Amino acid sequence: MDLTESFASALDSLVNNKMRAALTMLGVIIGVGAVIALMSVGNGVRSTIEGQIQSIGSNLITAYTDMENSGGYPALSTDDVEAIDDPFRLPAVEAVAAEVQGNQQVFYGGKDTRVTVVGVTANYFQVRNLDLALGETLTESDVATRSRVAVLGSNVVEDLFPSDELPIGKAIKIGGTKYEVIGLLEETGGMGMMSQDGQVYIPLTTAQVRLYTNRTRSGERAVTVLYAQAVNEERVDEAVGQIEDVLRQRHDIAYEADDDFRIINQADLLDMAGVITGTITIFLGSIAGISLVVGGIGIMNIMLVSVTERTREIGIRKAVGALKRDILVQFLIESLVISVLGGMLGITLGVAASSLIGRLSADLTPVVTLSNVALSFGFSAAVGMIFGIYPAWRAASLHPIQALRYE
Repeated sequence: MDLTESFASALDSLVNNKMRAALTMLGVIIGVGAVIALMSVGNGVRSTIEGQIQSIGSNLITAYTDMENSGGYPALSTDDVEAIDDPFRLPAVEAVAAEVQGNQQVFYGGKDTRVTVVGVTANYFQVRNLDLALGETLTESDVATRSRVAVLGSNVVEDLFPSDELPIGKAIKIGGTKYEVIGLLEETGGMGMMSQDGQVYIPLTTAQVRLYTNRTRSGERAVTVLYAQAVNEERVDEAVGQIEDVLRQRHDIAYEADDDFRIINQADLLDMAGVITGTITIFLGSIAGISLVVGGIGIMNIMLVSVTERTREIGIRKAVGALKRDILVQFLIESLVISVLGGMLGITLGVAASSLIGRLSADLTPVVTLSNVALSFGFSAAVGMIFGIYPAWRAASLHPIQALRYE
């Protein structure tokens, strides 16, 4: 019997047992669909995070406290920001901004929401590439005079204000103090900590006095994060070196001693995001892959039942000259056909599920890649082959005389 006849025989067997074949395929369909859907979610998370990082700018440098080496004290201060904002000493640095932040309850007109309230320098919005939708941003005067003014992210506006009410000029309350809303930011989208839509921005000095009073070990007013823009992408490494030299000198860090701060650039962030989201994608795919293995076990069980039911048929085929190899190939092909058809239907299910997830989620767009589809399909075919080997071997090993006697 050649392969064509074996395929035809396998299809005839499936057609004659439609319900059993459908139920057997179901495990593979669900497994492949789950693998594609979950891996597409992982890919979507990665794409979203990378897009957010890249939108900030490839020449952005971020410095923050290394709590392990700082003795539990904030390491960066307002004085550090002023020292780095020196074009003569740091010619590779174009602009410097800073923030201090924490979670606060924000109130307006009987409504309240818990958001991240960020105290920032006046040029923060420029350095972070945040666009204004309405009103105005913070000014140097606001920072110098510790003004009680605020700029809101789009999600905060939705949470606190009716759709027909303009927030500009209204007063919100944070920590018992009223702040006048002077500006609204364009929606940035994104998810989690990378999104600015759920944040409120007030002058850095105001936040340091009224909300976040932490100080460095030397008694200077602390900042949570320091941002610097290199003159261009090519001079990022040079700018990092200059910032590191200034901070080490200001913090009196001895030669070869560990820094009490960390500096990363956008390339570092992209690498970290890639590693983290790649691990998440593999983890999600592995979880879904377990269901595919369960589907393979289902194929093996059904094929063993099929071998038992077709024992006389196998005996007759052997009696008229069928070789052990012919029987083995036929049952392997039956198992493979079940898994391949299940894989094809599972791909359709997975793509549809990914599309549905994208429609239901405002911040996440699942990304179905050809490599994920090919991997899932190949895995489903491999499952059919692997879990079909034992039933096929058992069928091929039946003695023809004993098989013919089977009732």
